[in-house]
Amino acid sequence: MAQFDVFPNPNSQSRDRIPYVVVLQSDLLDTFEAAVVAPLRIKHNDLNIPVLRLNPIVNIEGQQHFLRLQEIAAVPTRLLKNPVANLSAQRSEILAALDILFTGL
Repeated sequence: MAQFDVFPNPNSQSRDRIPYVVVLQSDLLDTFEAAVVAPLRIKHNDLNIPVLRLNPIVNIEGQQHFLRLQEIAAVPTRLLKNPVANLSAQRSEILAALDILFTGL
């Protein structure tokens, strides 16, 4: 499992709204039993307006999603199977959003 790998959401109850999660933690910590992830919500509803610096827009399988960093969680790694994408190309944008989340800057 690599940092910024995108996996199908293992929670079937929220999968309609949040089809994917992205791994945020470093590859160096991939032996842990849980991974820190953030949900990727589908960007199609005017009621879910992302805060662009906090919620970067990403494209997964031809559909726009926004990263909900304010909803980070730990998920057992055994539930994360078959990555569908990797967001390393947006590393700077994601790390800047994490800075906003944790420092306000």
